[in-house]
Amino acid sequence: MSLDGINRALVSHDLVQDLKWNADLRQEFENDESAVLDRYELTAAERTAIEERDFRTLYDLGFHPYLGAQFARILFANNKSGATSAVQHLLASIRREPAPGPDEAGQA
Repeated sequence: MSLDGINRALVSHDLVQDLKWNADLRQEFENDESAVLDRYELTAAERTAIEERDFRTLYDLGFHPYLGAQFARILFANNKSGATSAVQHLLASIRREPAPGPDEAGQA
């Protein structure tokens, strides 16, 4: 994965940065993801990839790898149980494998 392929125009980068730094927005995203996504001018491909937790597609669109890891933590670990489950979900998505179950992902 090269940093040359990063698409700086992706609005999903702004979404992840906002989620990273705004606890209220993270809580709202957890409660009503669709309402939060509606506020961002995401392309259809970005939105679908986010809704389907399809990191491979996000990276193919030019998503920044660092933000991908941050987003995985927000989506799967939610900063409560560590990064292990987030990494396993992220790798499964990139490899186009089924998402790991709770026991496989190390979730409590």
